[in-house]
Amino acid sequence: MRSFLVRAATTTATALLGGAMLLGIGLPAHAAPAPAPTTAAVDTAATPQARADNAIAWFSSRNGSTAYQGYCEKAVENSYGRTGIYASAIANWNDAVRRGAAHRGDLNPPKGALVFWNISSYGHVGLATGDGNFWATSVNGRIGKARLPYFANYLGWAQPNF
Repeated sequence: MRSFLVRAATTTATALLGGAMLLGIGLPAHAAPAPAPTTAAVDTAATPQARADNAIAWFSSRNGSTAYQGYCEKAVENSYGRTGIYASAIANWNDAVRRGAAHRGDLNPPKGALVFWNISSYGHVGLATGDGNFWATSVNGRIGKARLPYFANYLGWAQPNF
């Protein structure tokens, strides 16, 4: 059923865009990143491992993109199919500390964990791959994969709270 709905949505979107082009209506040259699916579209029955794999695949499919520069928290939330949970990476980290869920300074986060740095007043966050690497924005100025700790002032990791 899910694959049928995806195919139907894709076909409909293609038809609409094609019709818009025939009418001379174009898309903006610099469209913003596509919004994340709403919470209703998130598969809440997925296992934590499947959710982590999907989040990593989200980053991998955007490797090299600059669309999320300055929006690291939005990127990790979007990778998990969410948006608007925390105002910044440091707010996310501070909440993990408050909840007792932060693993301070630990350079061995499991796959799917969020990894944090104190590199600005907003902090920085990425997504651990479970093998000592992570995906994040601002890796050489774009979404990329790097080895921990990569940035200065590594704080640690926490499981996503969304």
